[in-house]
Formats: sequence, C-alpha cells, structure tokens
Amino acid sequence: MLAAMLSRLARMVVVMLGISILTFLIFFATPGADPAARIAGRNAAPETVAAVRHDFGLDQPIWVQYGAMMRKMFITGDLTSFVNRGEKIVPTLRAAAPVTLSLVAGAAVLWMALGALTGILAAATRGRWPDKMLMGLSMMAVAMPVFWVGEMVNLITQSRLHNTWAFSWVPPLGYVPFTESPLRWALALVFPWLTLAFLYIGLYGRMLRTGIIETYQEDYIRTARAKGLTARRVLLKHATRSAIIPVVIMFGMDFGVLVGGAAVLTEVVFGLNGVGRLTYQALKVLDLPMIMASVLYASFFVVLANAIVDLLCILIDPRMRRK
Repeated sequence: MLAAMLSRLARMVVVMLGISILTFLIFFATPGADPAARIAGRNAAPETVAAVRHDFGLDQPIWVQYGAMMRKMFITGDLTSFVNRGEKIVPTLRAAAPVTLSLVAGAAVLWMALGALTGILAAATRGRWPDKMLMGLSMMAVAMPVFWVGEMVNLITQSRLHNTWAFSWVPPLGYVPFTESPLRWALALVFPWLTLAFLYIGLYGRMLRTGIIETYQEDYIRTARAKGLTARRVLLKHATRSAIIPVVIMFGMDFGVLVGGAAVLTEVVFGLNGVGRLTYQALKVLDLPMIMASVLYASFFVVLANAIVDLLCILIDPRMRRK
C-alpha cells in the first residue's frame, strides 16, 4: 500500500513538471510568440518593445525565464500580471480558489449521492416504469447545456418568481465567504450547486446502472444468489461495489477538471469570481502569467484528484493493489 502511494506521488511530481515546461514553452517559446509585443500593445515602437522585453526579463535565455517564473510563482509569490501592472498572480488565485472549491465540492456531493441513487434504483427496477422514467430524466439532464440551465434558473429565481414565497429567500447573484456567514454562503450556492450537478447526476446515474447490469452477468453474482443472499444484499454489497469503480475514476477526473476552472460557465452565469472566470478573463487579454498560473493550478488538482482516486480504488477493490 505504501509503495503504491509513493509511486503515485512520484508520478504526480513528474507530470506536474512536464505540464509546467510544456505550458511555458507554448506561450513563451513557440515561433511568433512574443510576450513583449503583446505587453507593449499594438503599433508599439521597436524601442518600446525592447524596453518591455528588458523590464520583464524576456531577453534572458528561455531556461532562465522558466526558472525565474517558477521561483516567483512557488517560492517568492511575487509573480505579477503583464496586463494589470502590480497585480500579484498568486494572491489573486488564492482569493478565487475558495469560490470554485465551494461551488464544485457542494455540487460533487449532490451529483455523487443523487447519481448513485438514480443508478441503483434504475438497475433494481430494470425494464419497469421507474427505470424508464429515471433514464429519461437522466438523458434530459445530459442533453441540457449548463449555461442554459443556469440562465433558466436565474430567470425564475431572480426575476419572474423572485417575489413569491417559493423564491423570496434566494439572495442576489454573487458569493458570500463561509467565514462571513455559513448560512448566507449556503443559500448563495444552492442553485449554482444544483445547476452544476444536474448534468453529472444524469451522467453518473446512467453509467452506474449500466455497470450494475453488466456485473449481474458475472459468476460471483450467480454464486452469491445461489448461497441464498437477498436481492438487496447482492445489489448493494456485490454488484454496486464492483460497478462503482469506473464511476469513482470518472469522478476524480471530473472533480479535478472542474476545480481547475472548467466550472467557468456556472461561475459566469451566477456571478461567481472563481478560478474559471479568472482564467477566462486572462485569456481574453492574453495575460500570460495569469494563464500560466491557472493552467498549473488546474493541472495540480487534476493530478491530485486522480492520485486520490487511485488510492480509493485500491481500498474498494484489493485486486488493484497488484497493478
């Protein structure tokens, strides 16, 4: 177990190093990429571009630039924006991270719990009307774009029915820190959680149902039934335990990607200044240090989430310890 953990941690470090080098080379060393010209602005004089290149250290060898950026990002923390002069990147990301983490963590609890419930109920009633109804609703959830669902939710809760008894409690769009008021924090995130989770509830429910039905064909399920175990015990202890491993792996990927900024649509629709929205704004103005930091932040959570999921899968299925 310890060897498996150390192996995955070592791979995580190697992957992070590779991502940082590749991202840096894409933005700073590809042909035609001249950060100094972008900083200086359009139609800038050559002297201005040269001065900017010197001021930002872009006239140094590429490996020196990479080392300096990594040092400013991870050691000193004084990496600054190319667009908003004086704005430090690390504190800005640190301020945006709790917003995204709050959004994704709450949505993840909802989609895992409701997705698992949907998949188990659909598999238990395979071919009957509850199965057909749940799978129909799941298909609808998967087909609806997140931004459209969010806009419809805002139209109902913030405009058309906001003054009714059902939605008068809904606060204005935005984020309230947990430390300021846990109740207002939760109320402000209820509908963003539901909106973000809606797609994944349908996706995970369908995936788990398929996995359970396939697991029912395995020999050990027939053996469990032959021993006289109840249908409920076979479903929950044997079939679901095996079928849920691909769902857990998928959850690790989705959670890491969303925390890394892929929840941008939900953040924009609900006025949440999270990492996704911050990255989107940086991409619009080509703020390279902010983009670089956001990419590394996102990759860290993706790699970390996958490492944690690997360990969870080992705990769920001891057979994976030999892989």
